[in-house]
Amino acid sequence: MKKRLYSKIPLSQTIVALCEAKGISHIVISPGSRNAPLIIGFTENPVMHCYSIVDERCAAFFALGIAQQIQKPVALVCTSGSALLNYYPAIAEAFYSDIPLVILSADRPIERIDIGDGQTIRQKNVFQNHILYSANLYSEIVPEVLIKDIKVKQKQYEAQKHNEREINLALNVAIEQNGPVHINVPFYEPLYDKIEAPTIFPKNIPVEYLEHHISDAVKSKMLYDWNEAKQKIVLIGVHQPNSLDSVWIEHFAKDPSVLVLTETTSNIYHTSHINCIDQLITSLEEEEFKALQPEILLTFGGLVVSKRIKSFLRKYQPRVHWHIDEKKAFDTYFCLTEHIKMKPNSFFSDFLPYTKLISNTYKSTWLSVRDERRIKHKEYLSKITFTDLKAFETIFSHIPDHQCIQLSNSSTVRYAQLFSLNPTFRVFCNRGTSGIDGSTSTAIGAARASGVPTTLITGDLSFFYDSNGLWNDYIPANFKIILINNEGGGIFRILPGKEESNNFSRYFETKHHLSAVQLCDMYTIKYFSAKGTEEVIQGVKKLYQNNNVPVLLEVFTPRKTNDSVLIDYFKHFI
Repeated sequence: MKKRLYSKIPLSQTIVALCEAKGISHIVISPGSRNAPLIIGFTENPVMHCYSIVDERCAAFFALGIAQQIQKPVALVCTSGSALLNYYPAIAEAFYSDIPLVILSADRPIERIDIGDGQTIRQKNVFQNHILYSANLYSEIVPEVLIKDIKVKQKQYEAQKHNEREINLALNVAIEQNGPVHINVPFYEPLYDKIEAPTIFPKNIPVEYLEHHISDAVKSKMLYDWNEAKQKIVLIGVHQPNSLDSVWIEHFAKDPSVLVLTETTSNIYHTSHINCIDQLITSLEEEEFKALQPEILLTFGGLVVSKRIKSFLRKYQPRVHWHIDEKKAFDTYFCLTEHIKMKPNSFFSDFLPYTKLISNTYKSTWLSVRDERRIKHKEYLSKITFTDLKAFETIFSHIPDHQCIQLSNSSTVRYAQLFSLNPTFRVFCNRGTSGIDGSTSTAIGAARASGVPTTLITGDLSFFYDSNGLWNDYIPANFKIILINNEGGGIFRILPGKEESNNFSRYFETKHHLSAVQLCDMYTIKYFSAKGTEEVIQGVKKLYQNNNVPVLLEVFTPRKTNDSVLIDYFKHFI
């Protein structure tokens, strides 16, 4: 058995030991020299799962995908300088999506900053607007000749205690609050020295899990409002699969006064729910909007995709809006009245047994509208030519059961909202900041961590933007990519005010003629392509028949007709 080694630097030993003590065992490392003590410490530790990814932006999204699946913090390790800044897009996503990341950035000692040394920037508090905690550690005093000085020994002791406390606080915040934290770690040289036994045994400050409760007075008022309201909407945003007890889903299903609206990313399915929100409300008129307007809006889960539901609820506001979340509540609809700092299951178990069912036609009326819309949806899809909309219908109806579906942002997630997806799917999308960057890297990290067959469905701009996400050794053999290539940012073609011009196609739509075939060849990914409905059907079949290497299906759609077909789709419901 190989003998375990340790970095000689006590600060590195402290960080690795505390990560191990708190169960942080997935470490995504980008190469460098200043971070050598951390690389040595983590890679020599047998309980750590270490990954090497060169591009720090891709590394951070890869880590995000792992954390998304395991629901535990994942650590990132980088060298000093601009390397750290490349983490920022994923950190912002983690901040708004409540995904725990631990950023470990190596740094020069403070006296080396802003004197002209290479690879030095002002790393202290660099993420302050999008981070839950920033720990700025002290450098150690290394010249061994000075250690005999009692004052120096005292300073070393105080620095170690400060560092232990800050590391504990940062790691605990990541665990307790589910979000990103930053630990900036200055190292003196030499950086590569190793020893056979640790010299530091840091104290592990336990994680505290606080349970929140609503007061009896607040609960009593909420129960009164709920039991008096004849029209209630429950709106569910991004939500972890299988995390809501089915008893509460059934409770809402049985209440005639409750209409449940779910997004594709909610991962909640029921025959009594309305899952394609935009289908329901797009063509409603003034009187119908008023009839739909809820007295109570109850929301939980993450951010909502549908712009139409946001517009509706902002104009036709409920009397009260309650949001359930242990951590935060956004006033998305400008009418938030109660932030319930509890997990949904805990709140519902404490609240719903005391509610009463109200018999009326609110739910049944709007379920009838939903069913009519579904018929019109099928009618329209049966008549259209091959475009993005037809491609997505074909793809979603031929993907096999029990896939983890990772959606890229922009057009892809919005098209997905128009279809009733297979309830065996587990659906994810980076909706915290809704950026097109990092979708591929996130999906690969998620696939690696979960072990579940995973399919990334992505648009062309998102895919090419994150093509470095394929540059690693961790893509599972059964990983699939379905790339919708409409030669540009097709979503911009449906926006009001766009005009057909060279400026529009170049600077908004960013028209291109790229294909993924060369990238697939470079990264040893099996490649198929399709240009029509039958070719897509056959391409999807081939995609899932090949599980010995990752496979990509590139679906080419007509750039100039996608927008008109989608616009006419919504007109069809009038």
